[in-house]
Amino acid sequence: MSKREQLKDDYLENRLIRRRLILAAFFIVLMLGIVLGRLYVLQIVEYEHFSTLSDSNRIRIKALPPTRGLIFDRHGVVMANNLPTYRLEIVREQVEDLESTLQQLRQYVEYSEQDLKRFKQSSKRRRPFESIPLRLNLNDEEVARLAVNLHQFEGVEINARLTRNYPQGEHAVHALGYVGRIDERDLSEVDEVDYAGSTHIGKLGLEKFYEHELHGTVGVQQVEVNANGRTLRVLSEAPPIQGNNLHLTIDSRLQRVAEEAFADRNGAAVAIDPTNGEILALVSMPIFNPNLFVNGISFDNYNALRDSPSRPLFNRALSGQYPPGSTTKPFFGLAGLETRVNLVDSETYCIGYYRLPNEERRYRDWKKEGHGHMDLNGAITQSCDVYFYDLAYRLGIDRMSAFMEQFGFGIKTGVDSTGERNGLLPSREWKRRAEGMPWFPGETLITGIGQGALLVTPLQLANSTAAFAQKGTRYQPRLVKSVEKIPGYNRIDIASRVAGRYEIQKQENWEHVHNAMVNVVHGLRGTAYRISQGIQYKAAGKTGTAQVFEVAQDEEYDEEDVAEKLRDHALFVSYAPAEDPKIAVAVIVENGGHGSSVAAPIARRIMDAYLLEQS
Repeated sequence: MSKREQLKDDYLENRLIRRRLILAAFFIVLMLGIVLGRLYVLQIVEYEHFSTLSDSNRIRIKALPPTRGLIFDRHGVVMANNLPTYRLEIVREQVEDLESTLQQLRQYVEYSEQDLKRFKQSSKRRRPFESIPLRLNLNDEEVARLAVNLHQFEGVEINARLTRNYPQGEHAVHALGYVGRIDERDLSEVDEVDYAGSTHIGKLGLEKFYEHELHGTVGVQQVEVNANGRTLRVLSEAPPIQGNNLHLTIDSRLQRVAEEAFADRNGAAVAIDPTNGEILALVSMPIFNPNLFVNGISFDNYNALRDSPSRPLFNRALSGQYPPGSTTKPFFGLAGLETRVNLVDSETYCIGYYRLPNEERRYRDWKKEGHGHMDLNGAITQSCDVYFYDLAYRLGIDRMSAFMEQFGFGIKTGVDSTGERNGLLPSREWKRRAEGMPWFPGETLITGIGQGALLVTPLQLANSTAAFAQKGTRYQPRLVKSVEKIPGYNRIDIASRVAGRYEIQKQENWEHVHNAMVNVVHGLRGTAYRISQGIQYKAAGKTGTAQVFEVAQDEEYDEEDVAEKLRDHALFVSYAPAEDPKIAVAVIVENGGHGSSVAAPIARRIMDAYLLEQS
């Protein structure tokens, strides 16, 4: 037997092999158990979780923005609608190299730095896999170029959307307002879920005030996508609900007449139905095209509007505050009669100026040589300042303020729009609070002719005139007549609302002032007599001239020597027909000079168009 055979032990070798086999089998069983256990966890325990993750890779939830509601005038003329346009949009999660993609896209379509800035701002607040617009309103040539080359760009889409459009252009812009692209401030004020997929929101005017009606309800679409994120099919859909339509009180034809009557002058005009508060025309001049703002106005266009001396972006009708001048004299005249401070036949002798007791200062009348003996009728008809200086002195500022407030002076009208201001109705308490000073008698006098601290908005002045025409009943003015919930059906009228009522103590007091206002237009010595030539109805009115700056005691106002921007504002208020008022109008022409020659003819054109030219 060899030495090697002596060293070999079969038993030990077999035993070692068995051990190794057992260990290997144990290891295999253990690994198999772990795999099976993991499969159990994945397939049974955590099935729902991983199933959801799988679907998330395959299924996308897309927000479907609603169609914005339309806006019509009172006769059904379209004031705001939606036009189909094409947009270049990008889904950032599907783009590997965004900067490279943006650079390559410039070969086929131009976009500005402003477009790029908006794109990057929007991308910060958008949900994952939501498309972000880079360029809005692509033309046909741009769409064609992009469509041919779209296969080169993952995550780039051309989508058809509806864009807001104002077919009347600049007309009635300060009433309608406009929509613009949603920014960070807008998102902080709305529910982001409701505005998912929406790119625009009301910024001013009716578009902003009635945003909740016009916007509609967002829809949801569940789509299946491939590995590149392209939509393969729609799995389910909850369609969006269109926004409600608005039918306005505005008469677009009358609006156009009023705007054209101003020609190239700045100012405002408001026409109201005194029987219910419906605004028939709301004009602020100059005007601008709201379509410029819809998809983002250029810097050059915006700077031109913002820096224009005429301030076209400023809504003079609601936000402008002006001294009302002599247009307040009928109200103060009625206050004198109602408080019995004055009688109908009480006279004041006008020598061209007025002095307070024991004072040397002269408060001048517009007529240098004076009007002579003046009663209430003559003082309103000829707009005698001295008569109203004396009346104001005897009334006192507290009674004057309390009376005027009942006709809506110094308070917002509550119109359904944005940007309305209060005006200013001065009193002792106001001056003490605002300036920490006492009230002086001279301030009462100039308030009595509509100057000094007294300020009104054109809307406020028109609404107060309408309240006077209704013998003290003041309606809350409104721009929307009805809301249409379902197109063509279910129009819900907005009811008229009485905002205040002054109970006239003696009917003849109102009639005396009313007759004097009729004489302003139709009397031979009336300050607005010229507009009565050829008129086919009877109108009541009052002219006004408001100083822009104070003339010193030893100086005289000469319009020819004064820069145009410092010339007096021209005002006129009126209502017609006098015996049964259907329209009340207030007109303010900035630096127009005289209400009788500048503002009154504009009001006449508005009243003619409404009363005589209705189709």
